[in-house]
This record gives sequence, structure tokens and C-alpha cells, in this order.
Amino acid sequence: SADHDARARVQRLGATVVHEPVPGYGAAVHTGLLTATREHVAFMDGDGSFDPAQLLPLLDDVRSGRADAALGRRRPVDRRVWPWHARLGNALIVWWLRRRLQMAAHDIAPMRVMGRQALLDLDVRDRRFGYPVELLQKLTVAGWRVSERDVDYHPRAEGTRSKVSGSVRGTLRTARDFARVLR
Repeated sequence: SADHDARARVQRLGATVVHEPVPGYGAAVHTGLLTATREHVAFMDGDGSFDPAQLLPLLDDVRSGRADAALGRRRPVDRRVWPWHARLGNALIVWWLRRRLQMAAHDIAPMRVMGRQALLDLDVRDRRFGYPVELLQKLTVAGWRVSERDVDYHPRAEGTRSKVSGSVRGTLRTARDFARVLR
């Protein structure tokens, strides 16, 4: 299967592959966080839409002490990369968080770097698609210093489809998860 091939490919490159039986974005992120052994952790979608090399400046922001969390802000390389319904949903959530909490970020942060223990200490509990919104709320309320850098947003890898932006229904389901965690 394609999943097995991808798993074998990243294992050959030295990655540890962890299986999380509970469905949900937050469940997968949390399992990765618990499994991680390094001081800093990085998260990004693994669908080919982001370049892992663009994590390095984010990591530098955190390692250098300039920020407690470094976030990627999507810059689509093509208009068709980010469907209107997903872009609108992102804009509304970010607008609400910036207005309500004075959050510094301009995107829901599809790429993130921060200290592992500090992230564990935030106690982000959502295990579905609300995870990034809850994370942004909690780090804002906790007074974390945040840096934000533009990251290229490419088309997804051939043969993959987003559960979030792949359909209006997926975007609405994600919006429901976001609404559950908004304060």
C-alpha cells in the first residue's frame, strides 16, 4: 500500500514511525509529542505540501531564544493550492483569535516548532482537528513569545486528499472542531 511504502521510505531515512490507533489530528500530534525525545519538536503536514527545510529557520528562532514558539504562515505557490472554503475558514478563526486574545499569528500554523516540555506543560487536550486552535489559544494566554515566518504552500502529493480542505464538508467538520475549543 502507499502508506506502507511511505512508512518504509521515512524509516530508511532514519525516522521513527509511530502508530496512533485513535483517529484525529490532535491524537497523532500528541502521540508524536509523547514519543519525541529531543528538546525541541517540529510539526508539519506530511502530505508534500510543505518543505521540511523551511522548519530550520523556525527551529533557529526557538533555539536562539528569540521565540518560545515559531510558526509557519502559508504562502500558496499557486491560487489553486488553498481552496476558497479552507482559506475563508482559516481567516475567520485567525481573525477571532487575534481580536479576542490578541494572538500574534496570522495563520493556524501548519508548521510549528517549540520546546517539547513546554508544549507538554500547555496541556493541549483536543485530539481532533481543534488541536492547532487550542494550542494557539493556550500559548497566547500563557504569554509565549511567537515568531511567524512565511512558508511555501505547495500542492499535495499526487494521490492524496485533505480531510480538511479537500471538500466543503471537510472544512465544515473542521470548523465544528475549532468551535469546540474556542473560548
